[in-house]
Order: sequence, then structure tokens, then C-alpha cells
Amino acid sequence: MTATVDHKTLAERASKELAEATATEALRWTAETFGDDFIVASNMQDAVLIDLATRVKPDVDVLFLQTGYHFPETIGTRDAVQAVYPGVRIVDAQAAQSVAEQDAEHGPKLHERDPNLCCRLRKVVPLRTTLAKYSAWVTGVRRVDAPTRANTPIVTWDDRNGLVKINPIAPWSDDEFRDYVDEHGILENPLVSIGYLSIGCAPCTAKVAPGQDPRSGRWAGQGKTECGLHG
Repeated sequence: MTATVDHKTLAERASKELAEATATEALRWTAETFGDDFIVASNMQDAVLIDLATRVKPDVDVLFLQTGYHFPETIGTRDAVQAVYPGVRIVDAQAAQSVAEQDAEHGPKLHERDPNLCCRLRKVVPLRTTLAKYSAWVTGVRRVDAPTRANTPIVTWDDRNGLVKINPIAPWSDDEFRDYVDEHGILENPLVSIGYLSIGCAPCTAKVAPGQDPRSGRWAGQGKTECGLHG
């Protein structure tokens, strides 16, 4: 309990001290503060966050939610990340049940009938189980992603999961993000180039029309905008 309280206090202090930090400064603070006790989350849409993190910690742990519903291209990007960044350790967080076992208990295509429950079983719970082994996690959440993320701080206390949460690229605009990809030749999921601008599980991800909100391709027509990982 004392460690948790201390980490919460640490997060509150860092939230103020690092409010204007660059991505590199935020990640350097994370590595210096937590050593091996943090993990970087990636949905394997791109390797921007992984590239940034490996510049301060080449052997960083990378969390990938293996939901069982991913596009083949997403799994391919995960494997390519391991090849390009051989020092990283990819941690595949898996649900307690396979897709087949979930279908047997809840019926097939739960993602269509109750997407919130499906996300909880295949994403939220496995994430929480994995994060319980660390004191901090790093995400690629950006303020421009969605209105629900507009006030995302660079460092905060993740009360839901009970650890420090670092969002080093929270302030980045789409242009800043694209410039980093182009300048450094960053790996991207090939689906991005054909119109999938916010990639999640295959059954719940669609192409986005030019000019549309990138996240409009997630859970299209279901009135859902978040999977529950970030609130």
C-alpha cells in the first residue's frame, strides 16, 4: 500500500513538473524513475512510441493485447517490430478464454451483440492483469485522437489500474506525428495506407472516408468510441 501511495504522489508531482515535457524528456524520466518496472503499450498500428522508447531503453517491455481478433497485418506488424527492435520484449496479454471458449459461453459474435463486454473480456481484464506486474505504463494516447482525450496529461495516476501512466506524445498534432514517421522511417501497419486510420480488432474496425474522424472507423454504427482501456 505504501508503494502505491508513493507512486500516486510521484505521479501527481510529475504531472506538474513534466506538463510541458517533450516525448524524449518524458520517456527518459520514466526510464530513470522506474528502470525495468514499466511497460510500453502498442496496438501495432505503428512503432512510433516503441521507437521513441527504445532510444532511452533499448530492452523495453512492449505490451500487445492479443485479442484473437486481430487483422493478419497487425500480427505481421508485431512480428516486424520484434525484428527491427530485437532488444524489446513483446508481452502478449491474452484473455482468460480463447475466442472459441468465449463463443461457447456467451454465444458467437459477442462483439456485435455486446461490444462493451467483449472489450472487457478480451482487452480490459488482460490489460489489468498484465499491468499489475509493473509500476508504470506508457501509452500512445494523443489529445487529438478524440474529444474524450483532449485533456490527456503527459503524466498521471491511473486510478483504474493502480499505477503511473505516461502519455509522452499526448501533445503531438497529426502533422508532428506524420513528420516523425517520415523522418525516421517508422514501421506502420500496412492497413494505414489503405484507409484504416484507427486499428483495433478486425470485426470492429472499418476504413475511414477522407476527411472523417479517424476513430469513426471503430465500432461503426454502435455508438461506441472507446474500448475502455483509457477511460
